[in-house]
Parts: sequence; structure tokens; C-alpha cells
Amino acid sequence: MPYTLDPEARPCAEAVIKRSRFIARLRYADTEEHAIDLVAHARTVDRGAGHHCFGYLIGDESDCRTERSSDDGEPGGTAGAPILRALKAHDLTNVAAVVSRYYGGVKLGTGGLARAYGGTVTAAVESAVLRPRVRMEVFRLEADHADAGRVEGELRARGFDVVELAYGDRAAITVLCTDPAALRLAVDGITSGAGRLEPRGHLWR
Repeated sequence: MPYTLDPEARPCAEAVIKRSRFIARLRYADTEEHAIDLVAHARTVDRGAGHHCFGYLIGDESDCRTERSSDDGEPGGTAGAPILRALKAHDLTNVAAVVSRYYGGVKLGTGGLARAYGGTVTAAVESAVLRPRVRMEVFRLEADHADAGRVEGELRARGFDVVELAYGDRAAITVLCTDPAALRLAVDGITSGAGRLEPRGHLWR
């Protein structure tokens, strides 16, 4: 199951390794613009740092997720890639991470840099409350106007998420669920077999 951060969350972690100071910041980011904003924020807050390395994962569908990273002047593969690995290790999505580094005068080597960048992000992740991303199937159910209120109420009473009740020629009820079979069974019982669910795709919450 993928996880993300609450939009209001501001996880942060700091480490001093051989006199270099690493500051990791994480944010919820469901667009690349949000991720870029975090990097800009880090450059402003820690303008004295020599590097602002980042990685982000955006998109709930694993086969079309956007991944970007930057070593920002560090040796290739020692910063951006470890940051991404730390995010992936916790199955995160719609999350951006940036690590600002103040150089302390002692070289860490490629392995030491990778451990420092990845480890600082991991510490920030582990300090946060992660929120599961749940795939919800969307269905539309038509009902007579006279029955719509009762059907809606019974669906809610059985724990289903009714997000809309619209009135036209007939009432249209939009329902979200994680278990379509359970929803179909409930609708059959509520409508005595007369209700017909129409799939309308899915969304993530």
C-alpha cells in the first residue's frame, strides 16, 4: 500500500557527519511545481549551504509515476538517488525531499555521502505520521426520487462513502468503495435486486 504525508506536515531531520551538516525536509507534493517550491524554500532558508539535493515521487499509479532527483553538484549518484531510494523504501508517493548540506571540511567519499543523504531522509520519514493512499472505486446508482433518500441513508449506514446525490429525471447516487463485491451485495439487498451499479472509474484518497 502506498503512503504519503498530510499536506500540513513538515517533517525535518538533521545530522552532523564528519563536521558536515545535513538538513532533510519533506513535504506533500502532488505536482512538480510543489516539489520545486520545496527546493526553492530550502535554498532560501539555508542559503549558506553548498548543496540542495532533492528527490520526489509523484503519482498514485506505479506504472506512470514521475520520479526526479538531483545531486546538485555532489558526485553523480551520491545524493539524488539515495534520497529517492529512501522514499521508495517506505513506499511513499506524492512526496518531495530536499537535503541541504553545509560542508564541514572533511571529505566523506561516495559511500559516505550516499549514506548521509539517504539516512537523513530516512530519519525525516520515520519522524512523520504517514497516511495510506487508498484506491477507491467509483460507482453511480440510479434510484427513483421517492427512494433516493432511503437508499442513500442505508448505504451510509453500511459504511459506504456516498459523495453525491443528484436529482434529474431520476436520482443519481455516487458511491466510493474499496470492495465492489460488498457494495453490489448491499445494493441488491437495499433495492431488492432492482439497483444497477455503473462503474465510473477510480480515485485515490
